[in-house]
Amino acid sequence: MITHFTNIGCLLTWDSANKCIHQQDNIDILVKDDVIIDIGPSLNKGKYSIDCENRLVTPGFVDSHTHPVFFQGREEEYAQRISGISYQEIANKGGGIKSSIEGVRNATVDELVDKVYLRMNQFLQNGTTTVEAKSGYGLSTESELKSLEVIHKVDKNHKIDIIPTFMGAHAFPPEYSRNHDGYVDLICDEMIPAVVEQGIAKYCDVFCEEGYFNLEQTSRVLNTGRQYGLIPRIHADEFKDFGAAELAGELECVSADHLMAVSENGIHALYDNNVTGTLLPGTTFFLGSNKYAPARKMIEIGIPVALATDFNPGSSHIQSMSYILVLACLYLHMTIEEAMIASTWQGAVSLGIEDQVGSIEIGKKADIIVWDVRKPIDVIYSCPGAKIWHVFKNGFQIF
Repeated sequence: MITHFTNIGCLLTWDSANKCIHQQDNIDILVKDDVIIDIGPSLNKGKYSIDCENRLVTPGFVDSHTHPVFFQGREEEYAQRISGISYQEIANKGGGIKSSIEGVRNATVDELVDKVYLRMNQFLQNGTTTVEAKSGYGLSTESELKSLEVIHKVDKNHKIDIIPTFMGAHAFPPEYSRNHDGYVDLICDEMIPAVVEQGIAKYCDVFCEEGYFNLEQTSRVLNTGRQYGLIPRIHADEFKDFGAAELAGELECVSADHLMAVSENGIHALYDNNVTGTLLPGTTFFLGSNKYAPARKMIEIGIPVALATDFNPGSSHIQSMSYILVLACLYLHMTIEEAMIASTWQGAVSLGIEDQVGSIEIGKKADIIVWDVRKPIDVIYSCPGAKIWHVFKNGFQIF
């Protein structure tokens, strides 16, 4: 079936051939089944027509950093933070990541699938058509494999596309609280081989931060993962300059994420090694902090910048990429065009799927948002994010 998107008021996307932001008014799109086959003015109508009524059209969001496999939220911790207790203080008292371990370990695959499936519904409703999903709340071989199985099952049965990441190095579980290197041994000697044999995960990620995995431990985990075919990503310099961005450059990670405390040396290491800086302003906002990543400096030096939600039960319970755009423009000082490309095309690049999604171009999947506004700036001006009129995934209307 050929679907005709007509009367598009403004199309905003990335032009991968010319490597620039492309914005065009009064344009049509033709989709055959799930693929874009033509873009231009006044195209011949297909059998099924979508009258966009002069609205803004963009690619579906690519959320390249999420932690959706958890059993229950952490509302009590949120209340503690509102009262003035920091995230680090809560973590030191047994909260944070560690507080989600028991729920994942005790839940069945089916119970977790039900939870994650509903979360994916919400992502799609918010315009996210592709999402990266990490394990990391089980922190044992059995529960990490279970988490990846959950991601795989939901991916196969949900319209959204999910890219799986193994993150056994998210924190140290209670049974290894006094033997951190022993847990790193477990990750490298048992978890990673088992994960690769399972055949689901594409990436390996590590939380490199003071109180979590140090530089040496991070390097060992990511190098071991690479030896087994897992592509390295890294949580870097979230709370303090820890040298993690420099390590990301040294290890040639595809993405270094957070970067609120990244140093000048770290910024140059990312640039020199073409590492995407994945920025997560929702985390800064949700934690009540005012320390946002230096996006302007990174963009001006030439670092590719992506935006993502960091959706998780503790530090960023946000699933709306349009709200992330608002934060990026207000606090990262990005233009709406930069933010839109960072949340679509550049997220796809960091996941190695830019040939399929992330932009509205001939030959790519028809993952399309039709907004209930007419101009890109209206997405931000309608704070906390403009309404979405329709979402199309693989050419199929979801909402």
